[in-house]
Amino acid sequence: MTPEDKPQSSSSPLTCCPRSHVKRAPQRASYEREPAYALIDRLKTAHVAFVEDGEPRIIPLTVWRLGDDLYLHTLNGGRLSQRLGSGVQLCISFAVTNEWVMTKSAFHHSANYESLVLFGRAERVIEEDEFDAAFRAVINQLEPGRWEQVRAPNAKERKATALFRVPIEEGAFKSRTGGPNDDPEDMDLPVWHGTLPARWDLL
Repeated sequence: MTPEDKPQSSSSPLTCCPRSHVKRAPQRASYEREPAYALIDRLKTAHVAFVEDGEPRIIPLTVWRLGDDLYLHTLNGGRLSQRLGSGVQLCISFAVTNEWVMTKSAFHHSANYESLVLFGRAERVIEEDEFDAAFRAVINQLEPGRWEQVRAPNAKERKATALFRVPIEEGAFKSRTGGPNDDPEDMDLPVWHGTLPARWDLL
């Protein structure tokens, strides 16, 4: 991975507005970029939401980061590319459950998780150099040096692909860690409590 492919972190915090301010369990929130960027770089899968014809739309997409920008791509000329290109307000969310928190009462069962919600507008990437840099970044983030081994996009593939940049400016990261929070009167119940890895293959 070359230095320009590495998703470096800015030191300034995310902008926090009324819509992005975490109100429930605010002690679990962070507006620092470091944990937010770590989650983006780990998952590279997001749900992108917007309003179309007065109705909500939400679409799962591969979304990756280079510097302080998110990148996403779709079919050029398609409905999604037209909506993104219109400058519509987007809400982009990332989330992962790391552990299930098992308690002695049904009510207090919970999860240890990481989540991120961002707000922004997409800008179409036109310059060929930025187009290549963005795709080189995500491919080399998946496997260092892979871009240099594979064939670069040809003219037909470039024409078929709409690439968008979303500056990372406003949002909030939220997480939970730790064990169960049982009520004192439940502690003597003969029920195991603790945390379980969130392994879906066990279900």
